[in-house]
Amino acid sequence: MSEPRTYPNYIDGEWVFSDRLFENVNPADSDDRVGLFCKANQADVNVAAEAAQEAFPAWASLTGPARGAYLYKVADFLERNLDTLAREMTREEGKTLPEAKGETMRSINIFRYFAGEGSRIPGIQVPSERDRVFMYAVRRPLGVVAQINPWNFPSAIPAWKLAPALVAGNTVLVKPATAAPLCAWRLAEACHEAGIPKGVVNLICGSGGEVGDAMVNAEPVKAVSFTGSVPVGQALHSQASARRLRIQLEMGGKNPTIVLADADMDKAVANTINAAMFSTGQKCTATSRVIVENSIHDEFLARVVEATGKLKVGNGLHGGVQIGPAIDHDQLQTNDSYCRLAEEEGAKLECGGHVLSEGEYAKGHFFQPTVFSEVTEDMRIAQEEVFGPVLGVMRAANFEDCMRIANKTDFGLSASIQTRDVSRIFEYVNRIEAGLITVNLPSAGVEYQLPFGGSKESSFGPKEQGPVALEFYTDYKTVYLGY
Repeated sequence: MSEPRTYPNYIDGEWVFSDRLFENVNPADSDDRVGLFCKANQADVNVAAEAAQEAFPAWASLTGPARGAYLYKVADFLERNLDTLAREMTREEGKTLPEAKGETMRSINIFRYFAGEGSRIPGIQVPSERDRVFMYAVRRPLGVVAQINPWNFPSAIPAWKLAPALVAGNTVLVKPATAAPLCAWRLAEACHEAGIPKGVVNLICGSGGEVGDAMVNAEPVKAVSFTGSVPVGQALHSQASARRLRIQLEMGGKNPTIVLADADMDKAVANTINAAMFSTGQKCTATSRVIVENSIHDEFLARVVEATGKLKVGNGLHGGVQIGPAIDHDQLQTNDSYCRLAEEEGAKLECGGHVLSEGEYAKGHFFQPTVFSEVTEDMRIAQEEVFGPVLGVMRAANFEDCMRIANKTDFGLSASIQTRDVSRIFEYVNRIEAGLITVNLPSAGVEYQLPFGGSKESSFGPKEQGPVALEFYTDYKTVYLGY
């Protein structure tokens, strides 16, 4: 078997190799070595940060439409390589090939959307109380921003951080997750091929403890955007606050789907399965709790269990596969340990719940799609994020009971309701404690044109995506002009 390709870091417009390497392996097949990646250190981060600082004035001085023109070229490069990029995503992250193609296309659309924002960056102009005074405020970029990305959407999340930062005029340090760095590497390659000036985009691979900390502490850095776990986000918040950096955190979720008695049963089951199981449950917006009105609980449970049992688990490159592997052995063990804990606490295992390790599953991190019933609101499986294909079905007396259970969590990212009752829909929309709300749709599956983010422990700082994404990456300069 040939040695896998070595992928360097991208610093100051150059591809920078090092002897320190880490391996990227297909989570569905341990024999498939996706690549070797150069591991950066604090010195590399400092060089990248200084390069970004030096590149900032010239990049910021370009007009918004001129910066947007570069982003259109990035999107065009990604689109020309769509099939290759999707296949690479499946190999390194595990999601099915159709899901990977969809995510890659979403990244393309994100770059095009924010390219257009270069011509629309809004300011404020208002009349003065004084005669012959013209007042206005314009958005200006912050400077060097650091972006720390997760592995579960290894192209779309770096894209929705990188594109608005660039079109606003910032220069950027990008750290991909070590579990899935190739997709972000391809974004840096696209920026290079698009001719974005050196130093504007820098890609630095390595561990969060070494590279992430170095990025937050690099002197030129003015802001940090992070997506990942709550404990890491809290630690970054403390570090960034000590330096008075602007910080944006997107963290966990424990997302409910409420199913009322009048719901379209077929759609409710399909939407729940989609949100809970697809992408192997490795979405921060995935449904992990489904709260069902008592009168239809038994029928709904039976149908969800039946549908879950029919899902095909396997290598995402193979046709017909619906559920890929967990990202790594640690996540696989997390899925398993939460299932054992749920049984100890009294939940009833209805289907799945175990590691798959025989035959075609022997070389990957595969877990059975899982449904528990008799889950109560104080169980850990009802309160803590699993990040796997594990669904807890909870019984509720009525709509008010559904709402109480749904809001009884420290998280507040996404939530869904399945009902035909318009009054209940508006009650739910007004009272649910979540930032992303869906009605008769899965809780997972958002678009880039609207704000993304949650409440409570799920998020901190300005929202991502849509036109409001520019709020985090810009500040106002206010002008009073007498004439």
